[in-house]
Amino acid sequence: MTIDANIIIAYLAGDQEVVEALSQFRQEGKILILPTVVEAEVLSSSGWTKEERLITESFLEENFTSIPLDRHIAKVSAEIRRETKLKFPDAAIAATALFANTPLITRNIRDFKKVPGLSLLKI
Repeated sequence: MTIDANIIIAYLAGDQEVVEALSQFRQEGKILILPTVVEAEVLSSSGWTKEERLITESFLEENFTSIPLDRHIAKVSAEIRRETKLKFPDAAIAATALFANTPLITRNIRDFKKVPGLSLLKI
């Protein structure tokens, strides 16, 4: 399952629905994929102390499998962006989910539903 930035942000904010869903996915042995662009979005928050940022980095590293933005994902991202007019980060997230052949867990169904072949799960 590929995770969008809004899900990580909701988790870190203590959103109980998201906390329970991600816990359930882990208990079921599902691999939780974090596109590196999501990691960059989450860690770019300017309101954190250095300690909070380090704790968040550790949390992401320990709980998610990172998939970097490689050449293949970059090309698919560009194609998605051309076809759907999604912003680059969202196109890269969608391309990562397609590459991993997993549903994208997001709260942004409206934008991502434009991407052909992308399976979506809203929590």
